[in-house]
Amino acid sequence: MSIIQTPLLLLALLLAGMSLARGDLYGNQSPPPPPRGPAPPPPFRVKGKEFPPETTVCNDNSTRCFGRTLTCPAECPQFKPADPTAKGCFVDCNDRKCEGGICRHRKPNCDGNGASCYDPRFVGGDGVMFYFHGKAGGHFALVSDPNLQINAGFIGLRPAGRRRDFTWIQSLGLRFGRHSLTLSATPAAFWDPHADHLSLSFDGRPVPLNVGHLSSWSPAPAPSPGLFVERNGAVNTVIVTLAGVFEIKASVVPVTKEDSAVHRYGVPDNDCFAHLAVQFKFFGLSESVEGVLGQTYRPGFDNPVKRGVPMPVMGGEDRYATSGLLASDCRSCIFSPAPAAAVAGLVEVSKSVFDCTGKSGGGYAVVCRR
Repeated sequence: MSIIQTPLLLLALLLAGMSLARGDLYGNQSPPPPPRGPAPPPPFRVKGKEFPPETTVCNDNSTRCFGRTLTCPAECPQFKPADPTAKGCFVDCNDRKCEGGICRHRKPNCDGNGASCYDPRFVGGDGVMFYFHGKAGGHFALVSDPNLQINAGFIGLRPAGRRRDFTWIQSLGLRFGRHSLTLSATPAAFWDPHADHLSLSFDGRPVPLNVGHLSSWSPAPAPSPGLFVERNGAVNTVIVTLAGVFEIKASVVPVTKEDSAVHRYGVPDNDCFAHLAVQFKFFGLSESVEGVLGQTYRPGFDNPVKRGVPMPVMGGEDRYATSGLLASDCRSCIFSPAPAAAVAGLVEVSKSVFDCTGKSGGGYAVVCRR
């Protein structure tokens, strides 16, 4: 190659590189790069590839299946699927046959024992459905036990001509030991399903929980109460667990225009009454447990509500009203914040069906929307 050809070749290569940087060889501009954002979660199933079902070992020697390895079924092979709409695997270490896991959604189930739905409707730990109306702006003890207090903050409205408020549960206040946790639906004029309407605080400080499915948070290691918070959807839904005490599945939902029209709520156009749909799971409540919901877990509880009517109502507003979201001063409250409160006896409220993630274990109750 001659000395003259070498510079010409280098110049041609330089021009070609500049052309490619700005577009193709014909002068067309290159398309803009795709916008940056969080990487999508891994797919629940990858075409052409099978994921083996996950397994767990029952390590509690008080359970029937102690020492046995239980395998998730093929229908729900994962404890925490990447798809937030998919069912997760739950195992029962007291299963008579110790055959493996069962498939359940990881979001609140309104039809389980201990449910509260609509405005609001409960299904107690005894399986009996009832309504507890409370009062707009009021706070009421759902559970009061020596080691646990769970209050609900109510929102609502009263259309002209009605004798009582329509109410929904807007917030939960929990106390355990010397700690407190609040979980609230933030007010919204209009419902945006892509915005996060969920607010949490621990010991009076906001919980820095990132948006995104399976994002999680727990307190600093020392002194850690065993609390763990995890999203089971990108926004508006979480699972909160306190080791050996409770598991709470909570979602924020609106009162829709359709709901308002059907039930004649009279919800205004500038407020969607965002509220909580919650499902509780308890471990070892005492035999003297109190609260609108807690009382239904007592052994031999004689539920006073009328059966067979469309809207059986549970009273008790006077017994379970508290002065605030984190107060334990209701007439029937028995919460004692001492670290080692004496407990007369424990009630096994679970059938040991649990999300085998190392963060939770057994017994349900629910709060949801219509």
